[in-house]
Amino acid sequence: MLFKPDSTDDEKRTAPRKRSLLSRVLGRMVSLLITLVILGGLGYLGWLAFQPKQNGGGGRGAGGRPDLPVPVLAATPQVHDVPVYLDGVGSVRALNTVTVRSQVDGKLLKVNFVEGQDVKKDDVLGEIDPAIYQAQYDQAVATKAKDEALLANQKIDLARYEQLAATNAGSKQQADTQRALVAQQQAIIKADQAQIDNARATLGYTKIVAPIAGRAGLRQVDQGNIIHAADTTGLVILTQLQPIAVWFSLPQQQIMRVNAAAAKGQLAVDVFGNDGVTVIDTGKLTGIDNQVDPTTGTLKLKAEFPNASYQLWPGQFVNVRLKVETLPQAIVVPTSAVQRGPAGTFSYVIGEGDIVTAKPVTVTQQNEHDAVIASGLTTSDRVVTTGFANLADGAKVVVGKDDGPPAADLAPRKRSRNPDGKRGAQGEGQGKDGKKDWQGKDGEHRGRHEHSEGDQKGQTGPAPAPAAGGEQPGGAPKAQP
Repeated sequence: MLFKPDSTDDEKRTAPRKRSLLSRVLGRMVSLLITLVILGGLGYLGWLAFQPKQNGGGGRGAGGRPDLPVPVLAATPQVHDVPVYLDGVGSVRALNTVTVRSQVDGKLLKVNFVEGQDVKKDDVLGEIDPAIYQAQYDQAVATKAKDEALLANQKIDLARYEQLAATNAGSKQQADTQRALVAQQQAIIKADQAQIDNARATLGYTKIVAPIAGRAGLRQVDQGNIIHAADTTGLVILTQLQPIAVWFSLPQQQIMRVNAAAAKGQLAVDVFGNDGVTVIDTGKLTGIDNQVDPTTGTLKLKAEFPNASYQLWPGQFVNVRLKVETLPQAIVVPTSAVQRGPAGTFSYVIGEGDIVTAKPVTVTQQNEHDAVIASGLTTSDRVVTTGFANLADGAKVVVGKDDGPPAADLAPRKRSRNPDGKRGAQGEGQGKDGKKDWQGKDGEHRGRHEHSEGDQKGQTGPAPAPAAGGEQPGGAPKAQP
């Protein structure tokens, strides 16, 4: 018996094949579409990157408008003498430091100074019991008096023997012997005088005096203690603070420069305070070491300062600068006017029509404030000092006025709504008449936003009446984030 194939079975077998073919075609079309979208996006990004170059660099950046001028501040190069300094780091040291010790042993009876007191030279700082040393002095004086009396008797005998010898009534030898005894006794008296001087000096050592003028430190021995000449600590340490010395180091590469400057005359040295900016004292260079430290490759120098206000203290670390020369009639611009690019240093010079041009400059030296220009600028040029973020060669600029330092915003300003329902904020650069007011040291523009009588002013007080549209009913206007 013959059976006819069921058509539904054939359709079921061919349907998956048609669906798989259709899904393949659709997948290829989707992949092709995604590829086209990606290529189109990359092309658009490349067009955006290439667009500023076609505009000739006169725009305000990748997303800026080339038709608007760039707000900047400008300065004119000045001509004046510029000192040249070498900076170093050093430490303050006392010009003289003395440990005051006793020269004799004994009981410390008095301490005649206060810790931290300024003392003068030869001031009595302490007193030792002088009883023993006074007795030794008196003994030496008595010994000399006894020997002087014996000498007087021997001189009388000598005169008698000489008279007898002259008349041949006595022996000449006896006269000569007596003459020798007189000379011997005179030598003994000289030795006695030396003993007296020694005893007087020892007695004087019972008063401990200041060998230099300076400031007394902390007392090392208290009154009533036995003090010895062999004590290493001593009674007190005196430090000379006026004048005072500073030892500092410079790199070995500056040896020739320092020696050449020192040969011309006395060099001035400035020392800075804790802020690193304020010069607290000015002194003179007094010494240069005779060798370079091989471990650090630096040369030690010594300077002396008056220290009239006692702002320098021994052991203090300070920053110093040594003036080695002065550049006469140099062209000086603010340091911010000097920019650095791949080809070196340059400055933006404002030309005719307020168009800036990048000019290469040669900088001799510069610090945080000024830069000395050797070539590239003249006193008739105007250089840009701020506003470089949106600046390029050939851009048009508008020069603002630097009337004073801008007021710092300590916190974001509160935004409010105007009566017409539009957002308003102080400092958005839009005035009431739609004009822009370019001002500020950094070239930013701020608008003078004039509030009407019903504007919210963001201060303590009753809330204004709600305006129509965009206000919450029955309450104050909702503050914008």
